[in-house]
This record gives sequence, C-alpha cells and structure tokens, in this order.
Amino acid sequence: MHEVTRLLNNLDGEDEAVLDQLFSLVYDELLDLAHMQRLRWQGEHTLNTTALVHEAYERLSGGDLDLENRKHFMRVAAKAMRYVLLDHARAKSRQKRGGDQQRVPFDEALSVSYEEAEELIELDNALQRLEDNNERQSAVVECRFFAGMTIKETAAVLDVSEATVKRDWRMARAWLYREMRRSE
Repeated sequence: MHEVTRLLNNLDGEDEAVLDQLFSLVYDELLDLAHMQRLRWQGEHTLNTTALVHEAYERLSGGDLDLENRKHFMRVAAKAMRYVLLDHARAKSRQKRGGDQQRVPFDEALSVSYEEAEELIELDNALQRLEDNNERQSAVVECRFFAGMTIKETAAVLDVSEATVKRDWRMARAWLYREMRRSE
C-alpha cells in the first residue's frame, strides 16, 4: 500500500518505469476489474481480461497522469477500461453499418456482438448526460458497472459511505434506464 503511494508521488508523464512498477503492484486488482467486464459483456467472443488491462495500461501510459492516491488511480483505470470497451463497441457498430470495409481487428478477444456494441454506446451517451447532472452518480456507475467494484470498494474509491453508494447506484440505474428507454 505504501509502495503504491510512493510510486504515485514519483509519477510524472515522462517516466514509464515508475508506471510499469505501479502497474505490476496493482496488476492483480486490475485483472479482477477486467474479469468483471468479461463476465458482463459476453457476446460472440468473451472479453480477454489481459488484453483489456494491457490496453488500459497503454492509454494511461500515453498521457500525463496526475494521480492523488491509490483510490484515484483505480478510478482512472476503471475509466480507461470504459473507454477501451466503448471504442471497441463503436468500431463494431461502424462495421455493422458498412463502414471501414477493410477490417483490421483491434483484438479478436475483445469482440462483442453488434447488439452489445449498440447497447454500450447508448449507455455511454446516457452516462455522459448523467455526468453533466450528477458527477458522483456517474462515478458510481463507472466503478460498479465498468470496473465491477463492490459497494464497499466503490465507497472506498470515491471516499463516501456505503449507504451513499447504494443510494447513488439505485438513482443512477433508474435515471440511466429512463434515458436509454427514451432514446429508443
């Protein structure tokens, strides 16, 4: 725990060695988060947890990270996984509509069905609107749905009570359900 904090304090955008050390310390936790995604998005092919973690790493290593603590790092990693899945879903959706005739797959292991791709894109659009209305509820959805965190883990990452997470989770799901039904 203290090693992760030390590495986060020493992390700057230019030093990939520090980021490599950081990822090696939390790799198992990230695999658990990615595994939850694999279980959630079963389509023609299941999600490969390792590929999802590695793609999230690539996204995080390419930017200038200003991370406050372990909780903040896990939240940023969950968001990176969300965008990996979303980008893949958008690519799948373009294929369905005949775009990008020359297919160059991102990774066969990350393949999701067309229906799931459309659903994920709709969810992201609704989640963007939720974030405009209530940032904490949006963060709860990212932690619970996209990262597969428990209520207790989400409360720790967001630094709120478990009761608040439960309440925000209920409200956010109802709001997202209504928004997604409206977009149909």
